[in-house]
Amino acid sequence: MTSNPHLPHDKLLDLLLDVVCVVDKDGRFLSVSAASERVFGYRPDEMIGRTAFELMHPDDRAASRALVKRINSGQPSHDHENRYIHKDGHIVHIMWSAQWLEAEQVRVGVARDITRRKRAEAVQAALYAVSEAAHAVGDLHMLYGRVHEVIAQLLPAKHFYVALHDAASDQLSLAYQVDPCGAPAVTNAFCAEVIRSGTALLLTPDTAPQWLAQHGATATHALDWLGVPLISGTQTIGALTLQNHSASVRYNEQDQELLQFVSSQVAAAIERKRTQSRLEFLAQYDQLTELSNRTLFLDRLRSALQRAKRDSLRLAVLYLDMDNFKQINDSFGHSAGDLLLQEVARRLRQCVRESDTVGRLGGDEFAVIVDNIGRQEDATLVAEKIIAALSAPYLLEGHSLISAPSLGIAVHPEHGQSELQLVRHADEAMYVAKRSGGKRYVVVEKPIK
Repeated sequence: MTSNPHLPHDKLLDLLLDVVCVVDKDGRFLSVSAASERVFGYRPDEMIGRTAFELMHPDDRAASRALVKRINSGQPSHDHENRYIHKDGHIVHIMWSAQWLEAEQVRVGVARDITRRKRAEAVQAALYAVSEAAHAVGDLHMLYGRVHEVIAQLLPAKHFYVALHDAASDQLSLAYQVDPCGAPAVTNAFCAEVIRSGTALLLTPDTAPQWLAQHGATATHALDWLGVPLISGTQTIGALTLQNHSASVRYNEQDQELLQFVSSQVAAAIERKRTQSRLEFLAQYDQLTELSNRTLFLDRLRSALQRAKRDSLRLAVLYLDMDNFKQINDSFGHSAGDLLLQEVARRLRQCVRESDTVGRLGGDEFAVIVDNIGRQEDATLVAEKIIAALSAPYLLEGHSLISAPSLGIAVHPEHGQSELQLVRHADEAMYVAKRSGGKRYVVVEKPIK
């Protein structure tokens, strides 16, 4: 190959896309080609006299120093990689070829910018990892932690938040937060703005002060803010938010695009989890009163009986239904009947302990497990409390309605050894109470053999 005799050698170097540099033993730049401005953001005259380690990413300095020692000892390197901080603050991935020239006591290196390739590889790996985690999610908090780990490999994510919005109550909650910056009001305001607008929001030192002033927020140490909405269907259910406090690395539009993809995966996972939880709830709880349904009630009774038998304990099952409920339903409509049942459920919960179980077994029939009692009288005291609470007037849809419970009591071990026995006998005792005029309780009369 022939060269143009009129083109100086250094001009040929300046035409290269790669950076050609010469450094001394300490890594101080002695000569740099013009491509430095494209790759590092610095003109050659700005780099001369500075060391490579000044411009290098702090996390890569130790490994690079060890590698430089090997190169200076006569072992050339043709493909080692490290990261530099561009003049504008973003990270630049560099692949180096370097060799030590013993006679000149200098190291010659050629730097190739592989940032696009590295980012594409990292983003692809990150997107796969997030997608995999989102589809395998069992616990949302674990998913948020995994997403944080993945994001932190690509951009500053020391301060990371997942905010969720409850549309029904218009309440914002931080479902996940790492290393809060000490300004929760500002964080909440930023998350709320992302959720309200339903669009991504990137704040820089140039735009953050104006935004903070507009929203009445106080100053914050964060230099950059990046938030993207969590969107499920047409509804914004929350936001992913990052804060950057480092002046050496800055958020940009590429980071925003990455976070938007991540947010779509997280939103889908949240929606799947909510659907799953809702289906599980519907399978175990009564939809109207949110009490245990028959299946869950019997399962809990079964477990309580196992404990009672193992530890020689006693428990009682109270079975009740509401007198005159059919007449109320027929006279005032199903909506009034539903409200009555919901109020009955609320009052029942207030009559028992946290450890007891209240269930709706169907229609206006309810049951209670009074666990771990010392004597039968403990169950009758609860029954008296329930009758008093449920007999008080119900103010529903402008009407004052009167309904009272009839209640049957079966005690383990005297009145049954299985969950079905106890429920059946308590149910039979309840009908005895109803035939006796209602608004009373009846205990199973005879021990069950």
